[in-house]
Amino acid sequence: MKQFFVTATDTDAGKTHVTSLLLKLAVQHKKKAAGFKPIAAGAEEAFGRLVNTDALTLIESGNTNVLYEQVNPFIFAPPIAPHIAAAQQGEHISVSKLRSAYDEFKSCGADILITEGAGGWLLPINDTELLSDWVLAEQLPVILVVGMKLGCLNHALLTMEVLAHQGVHVAGWIANQVDPQMQEYDANLATLKARLPAPFLGESPYTEHTPKLKIHRALMELFELG
Repeated sequence: MKQFFVTATDTDAGKTHVTSLLLKLAVQHKKKAAGFKPIAAGAEEAFGRLVNTDALTLIESGNTNVLYEQVNPFIFAPPIAPHIAAAQQGEHISVSKLRSAYDEFKSCGADILITEGAGGWLLPINDTELLSDWVLAEQLPVILVVGMKLGCLNHALLTMEVLAHQGVHVAGWIANQVDPQMQEYDANLATLKARLPAPFLGESPYTEHTPKLKIHRALMELFELG
């Protein structure tokens, strides 16, 4: 089983969008693929329970038989920082609880398992632990989604510097064009390609139609796709 963790330069950079495209790519190449969204803040009632649209997107993009509660074990209604939402509900997220939930999820038998983070890399899950602590404990290779908009150079370089400092294995990065009006998009992309010390895996151009991913060879090799 190949396992990856998708993080991003900031909130709304396109983690779900890119994770969904990666899962669909694996499925297209006859792989069993599953997406894990351990923490989601921002949900509504449906099917007699709280559901998060990002988690539903991952379920629809994969091709394994998994229950919603396996995909998204920690879910909170208000779209606020998860550790604050959890405290308001008298719940407690921890690295040990995430480990248990992930161990159960891995039993789905996927060839490729992709976990989508929440927020950016240094997301608090309680008063003392970060979501990144769990990623480090699991030794998951990280795929960084860069939300292409004004300020993305600083955000991307800072995030990559922290990842390198912590000894994280960065499998690569993907550019996601979140701002269709971004000036000098190509020049910014070229700067990131020159400065980010990790393989460039692909690019998702902005579109109001069917989402697409311009795939680079490095991504095909990473996923071991023909």
